[in-house]
Parts: sequence; C-alpha cells; structure tokens
Amino acid sequence: MSSLLLLSDMDLSALLVSRVCHDVISPVGAIANGLEVLEDEDDEEMKKVAMDLVRRSAKQASAKLQFCRIAFGAAGSAGAHVDMNEAGELARGFVGEEKVKLDWQAPRETRPKAEVKLVLNMLLMGMSAVPRGGLVTVAGDGNSFTVIATGDGARIPQKTAEVMDGKVESEELDARLVQPYYAMRLAEQAGFGLSGAAEPGVVTFAAVRKV
Repeated sequence: MSSLLLLSDMDLSALLVSRVCHDVISPVGAIANGLEVLEDEDDEEMKKVAMDLVRRSAKQASAKLQFCRIAFGAAGSAGAHVDMNEAGELARGFVGEEKVKLDWQAPRETRPKAEVKLVLNMLLMGMSAVPRGGLVTVAGDGNSFTVIATGDGARIPQKTAEVMDGKVESEELDARLVQPYYAMRLAEQAGFGLSGAAEPGVVTFAAVRKV
C-alpha cells in the first residue's frame, strides 16, 4: 500500500490519459479505415461492408468514451453521486458481446462517485483476469462490492497482484498497470479495502468498507 503515495498527480493523470487512448484507438482506427474504403471503393457491396464497420466502430468508440468518462474522469462535480443503474448500462456498452459477458447485479441506487468509479475499475480488473473470455459478475450492497470473473484460465495477472500488494515502484507503472493502481487509490479514497483472490477458473475482487 505504501507505493500508492509514490506516483505524482501529474504522472497519474498522464498515465490515465494514455489508458483512455489505448481503449479508444482501435475503434477510431477502424472508423478511419472504413472511411478510406468508402472514398476509394467503387463496389457497392464493399461500400456496405465499410459503412457497417464505421457504424459498429463509432458505436464502440462512443461506448468506451462514455465508460471512461465515469471510470477515469470527473463525471460531475466533487462529491457528486452517480446512478448505479446508469453505470451498469455504460458497463454493458463497454464490455459488448464478444469474449466477455457481463452480469451486472449492483444495487439500483445512487452511490458516491468514488464508489461507482471503484466498481467500474474493479470490472476492468475482472475483465483482465479472463483473457480467454468468460463471465464477469458485478454485485454489492453498499458496504461491499464484488467482481467475480469466471472463465478458462482465469487468474490475477502477476503485475496486477504486485500493484495490489504495493510491490511495484512508481517507475514501473505504465498505461496498463495504472488501472489497478488507480483502483487501489479509489478504494483508499472511498474508505474501502480492495483485495483479490484466485482459485481454478475463478477470480474474485472484493472491496469492503473499512470500519
């Protein structure tokens, strides 16, 4: 936990921006490629394929940006509350319907912004724990939140575990590792303890309010 104090706010901001760019660069690049095909291609069938690519990629880019706005951004003034149901809808759009499926069971209520941001970042950690795909379940009751990732080869990435254990130096943090680091910062801010546990095929991340 001591490593949480080593990263300056400027460095944290820069790494979070890099993380957001990493999330949206793929669909934005696909939009650019689709538009190039529309400009250069005369075949009507190919144009239909390109337009479909542009539509799908634009929808994906929008979903990712809306999710990142809450998960990493201000999403309202300091001390604001966020609707958990709205966060769930954004999470569904972000996850999509490909390798990872989402089961959002978080309480349908407004929660402090830091808590909602924490849950969304725990979701990202759950997704990273099932690189081959699987099911990620989000649940909670206000005093605790859990993200359970189930899938073939489910595991906590070694570097993520090191970040959570405070064993990573600030210079080791990059656009990938800044996300679990940020989750630990959010947990601290919201007054929760964040932990992870793994068993064959299942990884559980739990945030429990400190007494």
